[in-house]
Amino acid sequence: MARVVESDSGSVGSNVPSLDSIRESLIRQEDTIVFSLIERAKFPLNSPAFEEYRYLDSGNSSSLTEFFVREIEIIQAKVGRYENPEENPFFLENIPQSVFPTHKYPPALHPKALSVNINKRIWDVYFKELLPLFVKPGDDGNYPSTATSDLACLQAISRRIHYGKFVAEVKFRDAPQDYEPAIRAQDTEALMKLLMFEKVEEMVKKRVQKKAETFGQEVKCITDSGDESEKKYKVDPLLVSRIYREWLIPLTKLVEVEYLLRRLD
Repeated sequence: MARVVESDSGSVGSNVPSLDSIRESLIRQEDTIVFSLIERAKFPLNSPAFEEYRYLDSGNSSSLTEFFVREIEIIQAKVGRYENPEENPFFLENIPQSVFPTHKYPPALHPKALSVNINKRIWDVYFKELLPLFVKPGDDGNYPSTATSDLACLQAISRRIHYGKFVAEVKFRDAPQDYEPAIRAQDTEALMKLLMFEKVEEMVKKRVQKKAETFGQEVKCITDSGDESEKKYKVDPLLVSRIYREWLIPLTKLVEVEYLLRRLD
């Protein structure tokens, strides 16, 4: 978890991560996301894994991927994964209490806004919009491994997007006088404008593109001539930048806005 700045008060505000530590965490999360996309690109789309539903013994219907994610989240919850405010489950109704003692995370977020969770939207965006962009069409039948890779992508993307709650808390505490009027008016457009930092967003997009070039280059395609035109990549670096531009950054800001709308509750 990001480094926090503590005081003797024990209040939420005393445990808010510093802006520098948030930036460091988001940069590290870029590595995880790029690597997870590269790993998923090993497999074709394998759409039956997440599109074909069948009835289970419980009487419910589920795709293989949904069943896999639900079961993994139950196990992870039992060992305390979702006690960490940075982690947000996709299937909230399934989450049991941890059966082991867990780390007591300092309260860094406003209690009424802590529950912001847009994972249903992330799930839909991932399978309907993102996945077809960076994997090849086709079906090799390797559904369990595909579901494992999809879960890694989903959790990495979800963590990055929901980190917007920490970003919003820091921005609010740095300038509450700027945010409070828009929050009291429930003015989402005004909040979105306050959260917009185009220079930072451009830097992020360029950085993830460079990381995709570095991490995903096909080494066997490097020639003695060093001809850039002959380089090939496991995932198109421009596409990684586009994923951030069109989905990850906007969804992160959506989480920030949703958090701020509840910040004064």
